[in-house]
Order: sequence, then C-alpha cells, then structure tokens
Amino acid sequence: MLDVETRPEPQPAAVDSTTRRAALWATLIAVPVAVLAGLLVFSKIVPEADSAAPAPSATQPAVLPAEPVRMAAPKLPARTAQVCLAVTSQLPVKVRDLAARRVSAGPEQNAAYGAPALTVACGVARPAMCTSLTETGSGCVPLDTELMTMNRVCWYADEQAAATTFTTMDREVPVRVTVPKQYPQAAQWANEFSDLVVRTDKSITEGRPTGCA
Repeated sequence: MLDVETRPEPQPAAVDSTTRRAALWATLIAVPVAVLAGLLVFSKIVPEADSAAPAPSATQPAVLPAEPVRMAAPKLPARTAQVCLAVTSQLPVKVRDLAARRVSAGPEQNAAYGAPALTVACGVARPAMCTSLTETGSGCVPLDTELMTMNRVCWYADEQAAATTFTTMDREVPVRVTVPKQYPQAAQWANEFSDLVVRTDKSITEGRPTGCA
C-alpha cells in the first residue's frame, strides 16, 4: 500500500507591515497631487472671468465735461457770417485726440475741442500792426514781430500766461485759434486748421502785413 503523504496547501505570504505603510502614504500623497494637477490644467483651459474683459486702453480719451465751453458770439455782418459758416461747417469732429465740444453760443462761428478747451473763433477782429518800431502799449502787433506762415496761412501768435492765441493775418475773415499751455508745440495745433482756412476763407492782398510771406 502506497502511503501518499498529503502536503499542506501553501499559505499566502504575510504582508510586510512596513511595505503596507509605505503604500498607504504613497496613496495619500498621490491623490492630492493628482487633484492639484487637474485643477492647474483646468485653470489653463478655462480663463478667469476677470481676464475675459479687456483692460481699458491707456490712450482712451477722458470723459469731457458736460457743460459747454463759454465763448462770445457777437453779431457778424452778412458776408462775415457767410464765410464763418463755411469755416465751421468743415471743422473736424476731432483734432488729433481732442474731441469736439459744445459751445455756449454761436456754433456757426465758434468751436471747441478737448479739456482744457482748444477753441476756434471766426469773425474776430484782425490784430492791427503798429505804425512804428517805437510804438508800444497800444495793443498793436510790433513791426518786428515774426509772423508765422504755415501751410499758406499767415498767423500772428500772441503768447499769454494761460494760452497762446493764433490769428490769421492774411484772410478775408480773421480766424483765431486759442491753444492752452497744457498742449505742447502750440503752433502745430494751430496749423491743424490751416488747410481748412485755405479752402473756406479767401486770402487778401490789401492790408496784408509785410511779414506774411
């Protein structure tokens, strides 16, 4: 009789407690890391709501005052009023970055832009030239004053504390541009209107100052 020895079934190997603890810690660390990585990826795909709105442009013009710019509007002779209407009807709605503003009176002869207001007045008195080099105190334009010819328009620049006024000296109807001190290179601002003056306001020969080229 063959004696067959029954072998005991193999038992599963005991799990090392050190290995189990390491696996547990690895799981605890891996889960938050995976969550954090997912959030970072999501944030890259979906932009924040604040970033969706465009930031205001640095060159965006400031809001202009609501009140009109105060300007005088004396009654003009018929021919002068006709020329001034031609001038103002062709004025631009913006001069560089200065937007047009309402005026308190005479929009057919006055205009204003920006804040502080750069103004245009048509039908003003033409500055009188002095009769001699020694004449002073009468408000006339000294004979040795250097008049400025810009784009075929002769301008007289009268520099004051708060602004410089430029008045045409060679046109049928004088036009005056007042440029506040806040705007650098005042003559260049006045020159913005030279071409318009040439188109709408005839040049003169009689009474034209000799300083106008």
